[in-house]
Amino acid sequence: MGTPSHQSAVVIGAGIAGLAAARALAPRFARVLVLDRDGLPDTATPRKGVPQSGHGHVLLVAGQQALEEQFPGLMAELVADGASEFDPGLDLTFHRFGATWERIPIGLRLVTFSRPLLELALRRRVARLPTVEIRDGVAASDLVGADGKVTGVVLDTGETVGADLVVDCSGRGSRSDRWLGALGFDAPTVTEVKVGVGYATRFFTRKPGDLAAGQAVFVVPSAPEESRVGLALPVEGDRWLVTVGGWHGAYPKDEAGFDEHIRSLPHPDIAGLLERCAPLGDIAYHGFPSSRRRHFEDLTSVPAGYVALGDAICSFNPIYGQGMTCATLEAVALGELLDGRAEVDAELTTAFYQRAAAVISTPWQFAVGGDFAYPQTQGPRPKGIGLLNWYSRRIQIAAQTDPEVRRTFTAVQHLIEGPEALRTPKMVWKVLFGARRATAAPDPAR
Repeated sequence: MGTPSHQSAVVIGAGIAGLAAARALAPRFARVLVLDRDGLPDTATPRKGVPQSGHGHVLLVAGQQALEEQFPGLMAELVADGASEFDPGLDLTFHRFGATWERIPIGLRLVTFSRPLLELALRRRVARLPTVEIRDGVAASDLVGADGKVTGVVLDTGETVGADLVVDCSGRGSRSDRWLGALGFDAPTVTEVKVGVGYATRFFTRKPGDLAAGQAVFVVPSAPEESRVGLALPVEGDRWLVTVGGWHGAYPKDEAGFDEHIRSLPHPDIAGLLERCAPLGDIAYHGFPSSRRRHFEDLTSVPAGYVALGDAICSFNPIYGQGMTCATLEAVALGELLDGRAEVDAELTTAFYQRAAAVISTPWQFAVGGDFAYPQTQGPRPKGIGLLNWYSRRIQIAAQTDPEVRRTFTAVQHLIEGPEALRTPKMVWKVLFGARRATAAPDPAR
């Protein structure tokens, strides 16, 4: 792009959402200041402000593609640093609904890594942008504004920093409700779905031949009969990242429970890793009581100069691996909306929240739909959820053996295609009549 069309922006939070936002703002603002309360490490290590950073994270293919467009060569850089790359249809051992799914080439490439490695790579890239400054060890304590416009932030040091646009990427714990109220604006309504999720993660040594086939393992429960999940991902440092957990209390709380959880899974590969590979460090635990979505898109009056982004808008059940991708896509949308606008006005804010809602809609539907397969899940129950869950189950049973259903399902799951791709007449026929054949497929894990 040419000369920046706006003067200054502040991004609150230097996580994945904040770094993606900073990249989107950098060519469009003369100055971009990124703030984070943590001291940011110069190595790929978890940090206090992101308590889930030591657990399994997946960047969906749509998120990988978006980041690659913003940071050319990023995926190759991650692979060079030890990340793994594979076709999720061929090399991911996937078990659900009583069967281990057939290995079918999908034509997509999935890169797996620890979250700290991705964050470090992005932070280094963003720090090299000439218009961006990353300032760590400092937090935004309040917004500054008047006459319907946010004009900056107050830091916890007492300093006031002016800005034409403040992008709040401070996560689930965002103070947006209080900040907006102090400026005379209503807080958004909130949809909360109580899922009672918890999970535990441990790293293990990794060497060739640890798995009989494939490069990763994902064991997903068949709800509501099962509620335990297991994931083994190859990550940098020749390590296995093993995360296990579940819904409504079905997750380990100590080392004995961690081992028992793995051995109870209906596919043996992760238990095999437990036997063959040496543990590296202690087990990390994390709880996630509820998914929360703030409906900024429904506000009739919003301030100019302030938008929330990422988990500050929607905090997804992490088992579905959607959060980083949605934050990245929202950041791209913000950049696109800024192009051609002379002013950072309330119309921009409203337009952004509409775009963000469109990004969130499909993954929220999938996640909440899956959560409501459990009768213990509490919250506003979406209309028609019973029928949607029934059809989703049929899709996945058909996808076990049907290459076209599998490819379409995976593309929708990774946000490459919209859910309407699973509802075409041809796909409905395959799902309804192919599911019977797939149900009878032998399960090699048994």
